[in-house]
Amino acid sequence: HMALVVVAEPPADYERWVALQRAPARPPQSSQEQRGLALVEETSCAMCHAIAGTRARGRRAPDLTHVASRGWLGAGAVANTPALRTEWIANAQKFKPGINMPPLDAAPDDLAAMSAYLGSLR
Repeated sequence: HMALVVVAEPPADYERWVALQRAPARPPQSSQEQRGLALVEETSCAMCHAIAGTRARGRRAPDLTHVASRGWLGAGAVANTPALRTEWIANAQKFKPGINMPPLDAAPDDLAAMSAYLGSLR
């Protein structure tokens, strides 16, 4: 259960992509995104995941700095759409049993805020 997408680019396009990937996450733009960032930093998310330019500095799970630029979550387990991303945050086990990411008991508004923030990270 580990899908891999390969994209071949001309060298100049690849170098631009690399530079963008090395850039820190863009700051939250809306109040919902700001709340989402605060929740990501305050919950167990930041213990495992890193987001460059934030207090989330985990090293055990995928780096989420540019997670919205990915078409899939969980190595191809689920499409990276707002609704599915929210469900993934709440219970990734539903989509990929055995994954290390535990369910997150959070209010629907909090899950939506975290999903909105992560959805802004291109």
